[in-house]
Amino acid sequence: MNAYQRHALCGLIGAVGLLYSVMVVAQAYPARPVRLILASAPGGGTDTMGRILASALSEQVGQQFVPEHRAGAGGQIATASVTKATPDGYTLLFAAGQSLVIHPHTYNLPYNVGRDLAPISQVGSSDYFLAVHPSLPVKSVKDLVALARAKPGALSFGSSGQSSIPHLAGELFKQVAKVDMLHVPFKGGGPAVIGILSGEVSLIFGSGPTVIRHGNTGKLRMIATVAEQRSKSLPELPAVGETLKGIEVSAWYAVHAPTGTPREVISLLHEAIVKAVASPRALQVMAAEGITPLTRTPDDLAAFIRAETAKWGKVVQAAG
Repeated sequence: MNAYQRHALCGLIGAVGLLYSVMVVAQAYPARPVRLILASAPGGGTDTMGRILASALSEQVGQQFVPEHRAGAGGQIATASVTKATPDGYTLLFAAGQSLVIHPHTYNLPYNVGRDLAPISQVGSSDYFLAVHPSLPVKSVKDLVALARAKPGALSFGSSGQSSIPHLAGELFKQVAKVDMLHVPFKGGGPAVIGILSGEVSLIFGSGPTVIRHGNTGKLRMIATVAEQRSKSLPELPAVGETLKGIEVSAWYAVHAPTGTPREVISLLHEAIVKAVASPRALQVMAAEGITPLTRTPDDLAAFIRAETAKWGKVVQAAG
């Protein structure tokens, strides 16, 4: 055997060994608890949906999926930590789409979503709702626009952070309605809700898990679905589109792993997520929270993120 043949044989042996190790990892996975890093503070939509998913996956796979909050910088801290984690499937990112498709346009990020994260599956989506503090004398979008025009800068809206989807929803509303309102950023959806419940801000653009429960108890007044058409979860609530055209905002949630995670592990996780989201208990809880179950394959999710990144780039540019 000459040198070239020995080199080729060594390469073949190495490739077979790598394939075998990947197969062993996939077959044994998960052999210990999996950390599901939630890119949010407690109390927001990401927290609610992340806990639903962790519980459903634990039942589906037979191993614990442990939700772990890593709040800060609108999800950047959580995302950065996952991109640096060992790509073995034991550290996953659960994040709202805002941190994946908006922040590339507004921050100098220490990571690249397309390069450093491996998409696994979208999990669900939620309509956004416009809600006001009960003390605010408005009961419709028309009332709100009239009051905001009568008192420029007097009304304030809370969000889960600078450049978050709730923030940009407010900016889009201001642009279309031609009103001036003050943006007050909080450190997550949960703190933003506390802000409006306490009367610190006048209104909020929030996802279903963030505002519906408080609307049901009367602590918030639900005004409209932030869309062109009414929400299937709250069909009795008017849509913003019935008064103002061109405002369509929704939340979506997805699971990612660090780039380099074995494809077999990603496939196993995707299949488990599809089954977990379709479980009766998960469907029941999601329906109560105004969340629509929706999954995408890893490749479809990657394409969706690219399209959403381009879409929100235009909104960010228009909002300055």
